[in-house]
Amino acid sequence: MTHFPSVRYLRFAAAAITYLLVTIWIGNYWLLIGLVILYDVHISEKVNWAFWKKRNSKNSAFIEWMDALIFAVIAVSLINVFLFQNYKIPTGSMEKSLLIGDHLFVSKIAYGPRMPNTPIAFPFTQHTMPITKGKSWSDIIHWPYKRLAGLGKVQNNDPIVFNFPAGDTVVIEDQIPSYYEIIRNIAQDLKFSDIRSSRLLKNDSYYTSLARKEIRERYHVIYRPVDRRDNYVKRCIGIPGDTILITKGTVFVNGKQLPENNTQQTTYKVETNGTAINPKAFKKLDISIADQEKIRGGYELPLTKENSEIIAKFTNVTSVEPIIAAENEFDQSIFPYNKTLKWNLDNFGPLWIPSKGATIKIDTSNIGLYERIIDVYENNDLKIEGNKIIINGVPVHNYTFKMNYYWMMGDSRHRSADSRYWGFVPEDHIVGKPIFIWLSVDQEANGFKKLRLGRMFMKII
Repeated sequence: MTHFPSVRYLRFAAAAITYLLVTIWIGNYWLLIGLVILYDVHISEKVNWAFWKKRNSKNSAFIEWMDALIFAVIAVSLINVFLFQNYKIPTGSMEKSLLIGDHLFVSKIAYGPRMPNTPIAFPFTQHTMPITKGKSWSDIIHWPYKRLAGLGKVQNNDPIVFNFPAGDTVVIEDQIPSYYEIIRNIAQDLKFSDIRSSRLLKNDSYYTSLARKEIRERYHVIYRPVDRRDNYVKRCIGIPGDTILITKGTVFVNGKQLPENNTQQTTYKVETNGTAINPKAFKKLDISIADQEKIRGGYELPLTKENSEIIAKFTNVTSVEPIIAAENEFDQSIFPYNKTLKWNLDNFGPLWIPSKGATIKIDTSNIGLYERIIDVYENNDLKIEGNKIIINGVPVHNYTFKMNYYWMMGDSRHRSADSRYWGFVPEDHIVGKPIFIWLSVDQEANGFKKLRLGRMFMKII
């Protein structure tokens, strides 16, 4: 007579094979110790791993519910780390490709999931506890960056969810601008104060140092590890090795003009004959109330090229022109914040994007472009003394990059806090690729009209 294995042996075999495959994927063979636990759970039953439950007698309904809840939290947490997670669009930086209120299905396996830097954390929180508003993770265990094998690599024009690179240091009382933007603004105010008072001007590092001191005396400043920084979504305009150039609002990658998306927006000045545009017309064109900025003589509106052409035909509209910053007009908020470069939102570069293993010559003419990469992202001790570049105590003339970097921009070109403001995105900040919209909620609508049914399960391109 043929004897078939009992159900518990079959369950153990299935669990062990799955666990073994995951261990190979992660590449940490110390995890094989977990096979002993799996054997005990399914076969030997020497240890009661679910210690909150009685093994040989009936448990109360509360215990059964708690057991189910614990299992669900663990399962969903593992799914969020290794497979996919939800991301809600909070701002209009990607309109009209992605709208405020869109909920995205973000694939972690598209580029390979990261092992968490801070594995001990309150479930389903990014960095802040829901009630106490304290930090939601523990620094007891901190793992180095490791990305598992994925289905592909980041490509030009991919929409990407990533951790905000400038979100490593945060002013708790004012989290919308980055800490570094706040420092720059305060330093500039201090410098202007000396100019107005006809006091002797100091160098920029002096005012930056004063600004840091003032911020830390007035506010609570904290550090966030990579996986606990805010999640952003933008489009990857440049990949490692690319050269980016923006001229009069037109983007060039490696000398070739980047094709404009149909959903890409630019800010236009819309002049009328003195009468207002019908709100129903704005509604028909999906121009939100928040985007309808009235100015003298008309409006400033973020518009797609198609919408700009439609509005230009309105009988009360006299002109529709894109608002483009002038060439050689320095914008102090634009990376790398160097007035000698005279870069702005619409005129930027050329800028080379570092790739892992590439070596470049560095000196005082270009160190500002890669200073944060060398000092912060790649964890070196960087000092600039006159014309000398000193890394880890050694004067250098070249630098070899340890990671790949990316350049991100929002589809709403003039209303996006993106790489033009804070620079490169390191590879260890890449979270995943949004695949489709599983829910879309219009915050300006009421009742069932809040649901944008036409956007649900729409593929993201």
